[in-house]
Amino acid sequence: IRMPRRGLVIQARTRWLLVGLALLFSLVLLMYLLECAPQSDGNGSLPGVVGENMGKEYYQALLQEQEEHYQNRATSLKRQIAQLKQELQEMSDKLKSLQEKKTPRVNGMNYQGTKEQASNDLLEFLHSQIDKAEVSMGAKLPSEYGVIPFESFTSMKVFQLEMGLTRHPEEKPVRKDKRDELVEVIEAGLEVINNPDEEDGQDEDDGIGQRHLYSENDFIEGYYRTERDKGTQYELFYKKMDGMEYRHVTLFRPFGPLMKVKSETVDISRSIINIIVPLAGRTEAFAQFMQNFRDVCIHQDKRVHLTVVYFGQNGLSEVRSILESVAGETNFHNYTIISLNEEFNRGRGLDMGARAWEKGEVLMFFCDVDVYFTAEFLNSCRLNAEPGKKVFYPVVFSLYNPAIVYANQEMPPPVEQQLMHKKDSGFWRDFGFGMTCQYRTDFLTVGGFDLEVKGWGVEDVHLYRKYLHGDLIVIRTPVPGLFHLWHEKHCADELTPEQYRMCIQSKAMNEASHSHLGMLVFREEIETHLRKQAYRTNSEAVG
Repeated sequence: IRMPRRGLVIQARTRWLLVGLALLFSLVLLMYLLECAPQSDGNGSLPGVVGENMGKEYYQALLQEQEEHYQNRATSLKRQIAQLKQELQEMSDKLKSLQEKKTPRVNGMNYQGTKEQASNDLLEFLHSQIDKAEVSMGAKLPSEYGVIPFESFTSMKVFQLEMGLTRHPEEKPVRKDKRDELVEVIEAGLEVINNPDEEDGQDEDDGIGQRHLYSENDFIEGYYRTERDKGTQYELFYKKMDGMEYRHVTLFRPFGPLMKVKSETVDISRSIINIIVPLAGRTEAFAQFMQNFRDVCIHQDKRVHLTVVYFGQNGLSEVRSILESVAGETNFHNYTIISLNEEFNRGRGLDMGARAWEKGEVLMFFCDVDVYFTAEFLNSCRLNAEPGKKVFYPVVFSLYNPAIVYANQEMPPPVEQQLMHKKDSGFWRDFGFGMTCQYRTDFLTVGGFDLEVKGWGVEDVHLYRKYLHGDLIVIRTPVPGLFHLWHEKHCADELTPEQYRMCIQSKAMNEASHSHLGMLVFREEIETHLRKQAYRTNSEAVG
């Protein structure tokens, strides 16, 4: 008597579940149609039509950008619909198995139990891939060449290290699969933020009953890198336009579906950066550095302290005068100048600047006088360094000699107009480790710089290797807001053979691009060809 009643109950539940799934699928299709439908806007005219002559190329680029945006959105929705179809099919299969009177058994084991065991084994394997990867803890590496650098990206561009002779340091992803991958990752991060789990520890609302939802426009920047035997790690940062809080999401693709590692809120509103600059002479370069410092740090960021460690007496009064002039004009007094009457040693200067801080823990940015940075870089510095866990080693974009790059002009343009990520304007300085953001306690814990090293270059690599041999995560990635300005480089005879080789290598790499150097090498051949062409043209004209 009980069996028929139980069968009726199962059938009734099955019907209601199928009806609910059908309604859900219909709702998703309706959302897809509404999302892909062209939207009308009361201000539908293109910007700049009245009173501006922006040119045909501007409108073509604008239309192409909008078309790519809608194509990416449509592709994402199609992918979500396909996933829902698959889930619907899986649910239907499960319902059919419930309706069977007898459950088949395989080797004495329930078939459903076999599928669940396989699923559990797969999930355990995927989580083991995360545990093996360098996501939550740094890996001990033998040298600076063992680290896997990140590549950074925004919603429109990718900043990459490995270029060869065909790719560019900054470009839109050419391959469709790469574009789709980055769009999927950004949307997956939004899904994590807008639909938090209990384990994320995020408030469901702001106390008024409304939760702030994030969109694609709130994506700021991201980094990714692939460990070939484990998977791809993604670090994503989102921020509301009018807020100071960043949302940081870490995702990992263990050669399978994306898996959330963590989701957290990062508040950098009170994070002070102590910018430490070692200096000897170079007063004109320091004046240019302070102009950038005034624009970025004093007027925009307003959360920095400047420490200048000056070697020797020659030029010291000019440096003090520049600092006092900036302080008087801007009412900025968060700076310290340390005078050392000894030979220049970059490692010693940075070490002195770090130890001179007496206000407890602080984030430090080791900088040079020839470096130009933006306010966005300072926030990247704050987001990618964490005491006891992470140090940030950004890759600087080094500008070539402007006299060669702009040889066809009467004079090079202002510095601000030279800041472009182009193959003929500069290169990613992936062999340099001097610019870094790290917390003072981490720097002191690893022992700081090797003060026995004097002169150029090697002390940076020694400090970098200390972190690679430890447990901290090293974030190594090119960043768009950090430039090394070209300056004449002299390699002193007092340098050791290794230091001298590194200095000459840096000097050669820093001068011009491959094509521009080729034009210089073959200049006589080119001039001879031009003279022959001119002579032939004149002869034909006379004849």
